Amino acid sequence: MAAPDASASPATEARFLREQLQRSGYLADEDLTTAVWLASALQRPLLIEGDAGVGKTALATALARSQSEQGATLVRLQCFEGLDLAQAAYEWNYGRQLMAIRLSESGQQGAGPVREADVFSRDYLLERPLLRAISQTGPCVLLIDEIDRADEAFEAFLLEVLADYQITVPEIGTIRATHIPQVILTSNGTRELSDALRRRCLYHYLDYPTLSREIAIVKAALPDADTRLVEEAVQFVQRLRREDLAKIPGIAETLDWVRALFQLRHTSLPEDMSAVLGSLGCLLKTREDRFLMGADRLRQLVEGRRSVGVAENSTEQAKAST
Repeated sequence: MAAPDASASPATEARFLREQLQRSGYLADEDLTTAVWLASALQRPLLIEGDAGVGKTALATALARSQSEQGATLVRLQCFEGLDLAQAAYEWNYGRQLMAIRLSESGQQGAGPVREADVFSRDYLLERPLLRAISQTGPCVLLIDEIDRADEAFEAFLLEVLADYQITVPEIGTIRATHIPQVILTSNGTRELSDALRRRCLYHYLDYPTLSREIAIVKAALPDADTRLVEEAVQFVQRLRREDLAKIPGIAETLDWVRALFQLRHTSLPEDMSAVLGSLGCLLKTREDRFLMGADRLRQLVEGRRSVGVAENSTEQAKAST
């Protein structure tokens, strides 16, 4: 499908973006598509918050893949506690600098003694993800993944990149982007982000998908799986997310589970709960959650019934309080 021309309406461009993402394997709803399109049109970073597993990281990879015909590059910065400038932006190639100095001292450099400005030049700079992204000469998607895992001090440095798409290197000066990258920041909400960072970004909260959308996602990813199996499995996962779990299964876990059931040659959810129990490792990733789900509770979820025990406990507590 050809890209819309310059006179196309914003709605047409947003619809085209949604179709591009869908061809890249990502089913985005209208609100998310609009947020991504606006971030691109306004050349602003997009901060996406949501629980782990709702598809935040996958959006950035699909966005880069959808622009592959234009030569788009995906640059990913995985955040973690203690992330610093040398790991995120740039670092001097000290080994190469030292070699240049020694060659100069031995008379093998040619023109004479090496100057400080010679070894502190762009040639001796190692590019890390942030500098690599603003140095691209073509389309680029910069994914700053799980920004909430980084320290507040790193956020402060990041502000220059997000506001002006530039990085200041004291020995060289300011390096500005020749082609503005499309920046996607993701956060799982493990800590509160600073107001300064939020002000520089557009914002979108990505929730777990609706039943119909998650069914469509699974069908698109696993077209060979039986439709009944997909629908019953997704309904089960949607009910499971309402349980008091330590780690709620995301879309990736749903895909893993349906893929496992398909490999076990099931065409629907098995009536034997032992067969379901054997595959729950695809959905439940903690010891507490795994032992919370016995055969009886699983059958209730499969049949769409709520836990009787929870209701009984609430009634008993109410009676005791009176």
